[in-house]
Amino acid sequence: MTAAAILLAAGLGTRMRSRRPKALHPIAGRPMLAHLIAACEAVFDRIIIVTGPDMPELAAVARPHAVVVQHERLGTAHAALQAAPLLEGFSGDVAVLYADNPLITAETLRGLLAARQKHGAALLGMRPADPARYGRLVADVAGRVSRVVEWADASEAERGIGLCNVGVICAPAEKMFGWLRAVGNANRAAEYYLPDVIAIGTAEGAHWVAVEAAEAECRGINSRAELAGAEAEVQSRLRAAAMAGGATLIAPDTVTFCHDTKIGQDVTIGPSVVFGPGVTIEDDVEILPFCHLTGCVVRSGATIGPFARLRPGTLIEAGAHVGNFVELKGSTLGAGAKANHLAYLGDASIGAGANIGAGTITCNYDGIHKHRTEIGAGAFVGSNSSLVAPVRVGARALIGAGSVITEDVPDDAMGIARGRQSNKPGRGFRGKPPRAT
Repeated sequence: MTAAAILLAAGLGTRMRSRRPKALHPIAGRPMLAHLIAACEAVFDRIIIVTGPDMPELAAVARPHAVVVQHERLGTAHAALQAAPLLEGFSGDVAVLYADNPLITAETLRGLLAARQKHGAALLGMRPADPARYGRLVADVAGRVSRVVEWADASEAERGIGLCNVGVICAPAEKMFGWLRAVGNANRAAEYYLPDVIAIGTAEGAHWVAVEAAEAECRGINSRAELAGAEAEVQSRLRAAAMAGGATLIAPDTVTFCHDTKIGQDVTIGPSVVFGPGVTIEDDVEILPFCHLTGCVVRSGATIGPFARLRPGTLIEAGAHVGNFVELKGSTLGAGAKANHLAYLGDASIGAGANIGAGTITCNYDGIHKHRTEIGAGAFVGSNSSLVAPVRVGARALIGAGSVITEDVPDDAMGIARGRQSNKPGRGFRGKPPRAT
């Protein structure tokens, strides 16, 4: 049977104290909404995102899925109903989810659909360690839910119920939209609340069953503190996946991954390493402590760090070495090449087996445009050299230490560009004259 998901993403995130829509706040380098979309894409045939007015950034994250705008924020049931015209004539199941519950897994969503098809209607529940002010699910021993009781309206006995409402519901499309249209707004906020659908459906003879999910999946994110908690949960998942895939993390809790980090087998990652978006690490790589990598590829057998920074567009070929306080941007470091100390290599192509001395800089920016530096295979660049791009240093060329190279150096040649040393006898350092007493 086909199924559609309606994702409610119109929230402003007032408690975030942010001008950014709540669903755009990132977890592991990806907006909350994108996390939920990724889980839904593995389960649902159609996905519709409900946003608020003036949220073009959310529409961009939602692509290529359909987006509908809730022009008036009149509650969650009203928001879900905005998707009805896009699902006119749809005969499958419909699930309604919240963008600020981004950690729900595809496995849990499959369980939700299976329960719907078996029992008629389904919703997600959880048993948090601290139920606090969550709405409680009143259910029988078979797990069939008759109603949701909000904490403020619950009796002492009902507040003792451990099964709490997550807010995610699933039912056949025709029934779902009929129940949504029947929701009233006779409450203090004069809003149309999605949980009211459960009582309306029950009154019509629907049997709701609760599918229990882990608290870590179902946590809502409404504040910066809750966002930090969700980040910790996702990082825990990513670290576990990396280690299960064959990587060694020396101090796992100190390593920060991005949602799309790719780590090979027999990779060793030291403490306090940070991965930004778009990083691929192949097998047998060692990343020493305190490195930061973004938008780069590191081939097999390379060594990175400590204290190295790899910026977007960087390729480190097999067996290459990037040492302490070395930064590369938009550059290729060839197989077996070494840049072991204190260098900036921007917009450069460095050949296999080349050696880049300490303090080397590729001067790639002239104030208006970026230019490339080419360093040939087997070249040796002496310490404290500046290569003023565009410039080419040939294969097996030697650059004298302290040089400022502004012209191409041919293959097998030595380039040296520095002032001639001049010694002045008798002019050595004598220190300050003694102070008179």
